[in-house]
Amino acid sequence: MQFFASCPPGVADLTAAELRDCGATQCREFKLGVQFEGSLETAYRACLWSRTASRILLPLGSFEAATPEALYAGVRSIDWTQHIKPTGTLAVDLGGATSGITHTHFGALKTKDAIVDFMRERTGDRPSVELEQPDVRIDVRLDRDRATLSLDLSGDSLHRRAYRARGVAAPLKENLAAAILLRCGWPAIAKAGGELVDPMCGSGTLPIEAALMALDIAPGSMRSYFGVIGWVGHDRELWRRLLEEARERRAATLERKLVLRGYDQDPAAVRAAIENVERARLRGFVHVERRELAQLTRESGATGLVIANPPYGERIGDQERLQALYDLLGQKLREHFEGWKGAVFTGNPPLAKALGINAKRSHTLWNGRIECRLLRFDIEPAEYRGTSRPARSAEEQQEIRNQPGAQMFANRLRKNLKAANDWAQREGVYCYRVYDADMPEYAFAIDLYGDGAGQQWALVQEYEAPKTIAEESVRARRREVLAVIPEVLALPAERIHLRRRRQQKGIAQYEKVGNEREFEEVREGSYRFLVNFHDYLDTGLFLDHRLTRQRLGDMARGRKFLNLFAYTGAATVHAVGGGASSSTTVDMSRTYLEWAKRNLALNDLAGSEHGFVQQDCMAWLREQQGKARRFDLMFIDPPTHSRSKRMEDDFDVQRDHVALLMLSAGLLVPGGVIVFSNNYTRFKLERNALEAFAVEDVTTATLPWDFRRSPKIHQCYVLTLTDPAKITVPPQISAKPLERERPRPHLGSYERTRHRS
Repeated sequence: MQFFASCPPGVADLTAAELRDCGATQCREFKLGVQFEGSLETAYRACLWSRTASRILLPLGSFEAATPEALYAGVRSIDWTQHIKPTGTLAVDLGGATSGITHTHFGALKTKDAIVDFMRERTGDRPSVELEQPDVRIDVRLDRDRATLSLDLSGDSLHRRAYRARGVAAPLKENLAAAILLRCGWPAIAKAGGELVDPMCGSGTLPIEAALMALDIAPGSMRSYFGVIGWVGHDRELWRRLLEEARERRAATLERKLVLRGYDQDPAAVRAAIENVERARLRGFVHVERRELAQLTRESGATGLVIANPPYGERIGDQERLQALYDLLGQKLREHFEGWKGAVFTGNPPLAKALGINAKRSHTLWNGRIECRLLRFDIEPAEYRGTSRPARSAEEQQEIRNQPGAQMFANRLRKNLKAANDWAQREGVYCYRVYDADMPEYAFAIDLYGDGAGQQWALVQEYEAPKTIAEESVRARRREVLAVIPEVLALPAERIHLRRRRQQKGIAQYEKVGNEREFEEVREGSYRFLVNFHDYLDTGLFLDHRLTRQRLGDMARGRKFLNLFAYTGAATVHAVGGGASSSTTVDMSRTYLEWAKRNLALNDLAGSEHGFVQQDCMAWLREQQGKARRFDLMFIDPPTHSRSKRMEDDFDVQRDHVALLMLSAGLLVPGGVIVFSNNYTRFKLERNALEAFAVEDVTTATLPWDFRRSPKIHQCYVLTLTDPAKITVPPQISAKPLERERPRPHLGSYERTRHRS
């Protein structure tokens, strides 16, 4: 039988070696995986024992799929009774594209429809969709108008070992941690009786994975769910035998003496690591405690591996702080760990020079989207270099500011800042944009946030450069911008926050990028809002909707208000503050709803008449049809594209806005008003399908002065219900392919991200 094991980039050779240990033959390495041959037992062993693989796939067929119809026909050509029970559950993961299938969710729906139709026709029953732990998970890869369809034997990514109870910000995936340890030669070090020390262990992933290797514990043995378990072709006796073998191998090493130590200065990280060690049943083998890096020392006369994954540095001011951190780490290694092997996994390789130890090997690995280096070195005096100095002295910073490009940028920023400050003072605005890629080669957006009492923060967003721009040029311009901003804005570095924005795919745009949970209080008009500069790409307050929120406040007096896709509830605050008699705030994300509640309470506006609903907005609207509940005023600001794990269908604003507005109209009183906004630059309102409304385009009227360079930052309409008889509630969302947003030529107006749902 032929299989495919997917794995992180840069790891395929390690994965191939593991597969050969499982009995695989004819291993062919690719960038993101390994094709191999073997028996079903080989694949089962890979599911249980591979430490670096992500998934084990069994190909079921390959066929032409240039069009949705061809994909449907190819999927139906497979005998699905050999793989799924008539009343079982399934999920479909689809990646890639063909000339006729450009949206992955649409392709996944066509695949699901083909399977369901086949089973209904053949058995009279149909399987249902279960996204979390289906009986069968199907993987479809589209490339060059062909589809390769496989059964996912792992069912869920194999990096999920089931011991992680809690994590910390930006934890390493378990299979990446295992790859790092294998690159460092940890199995041989452990076999020789060596120790392991991780002075920045976070939630303990590296020490735990090291213990699993040293104790011959199958990384998959703690999982209760695999994709093979619900598969019709599953060999239960074979699976039971392999599980029993894994248990016996673990029991055989329980008396082994093993010393693995993890330290971290963060008490929360230490608690999470201890909990993870307990769940992995590694008490007595992995010791975790809170310890500052300055307290790092050698605990015994043995040798071994000291390994660290230091922070990479995301914010202005981080470079100097991390330079000192790397310097201290190198000092401790040289003082206490002479004769050991050392390894540092970093997303900021230049900082590693501060260690003062020459790296003998360097490996490129990827931590998510971040290109990283694994630097390996011998901690020996012959490899020591002179200790490093701070990354950039004041003289070096001034030299950067004196560069012609930096001076041009500084002059433009000063000019913008003066005009923006004069305007903001006249208008009573405290949070506003001062620079929006005015100079295209300096592709940044800079926003100032103020609390109305003299405190200010700056959010600096760097837009991803085109692939045609050399990376060194990008770095040089970034250095110039970051050297200039604190001086021009007259803000200390700790009040300037950097974000790097990329074109987002799938649900990546909704994921957290940090876990600091720090909020600052800022002011908009007479209201106060909580913003977060660390954990999300957006702060919690969309500045381009400032005038839209004011308009809602002016319209809300005495009205029942509904806020859909509510995000952090800023519009609700304005409506309630403007005198709304009641309000309902709906969003899929519990995090954002809690944030909205805090914003309302911050302004002394909370009350029992103001409710919050955590639900998919489209599903909630359908549930409310025909009920007595009615609203006078609505604000609807949906994302361009939205998908939740709890939804079989996704939402696309261009495709589905008519359905959304008609469902909303079903909850409006006659003469009720919807303020409808979105930020899809090519959006076209289908007026002919909205005859129930009188429509007014207020886009220009709601565009703030500070966003005049970004006229397509949003589109906004006021829809008044004039003819309720023409409301036609659609039965369901269309399943047409979604049109993708293309990058816009003006970098400063990139589509913002919003909402987890």
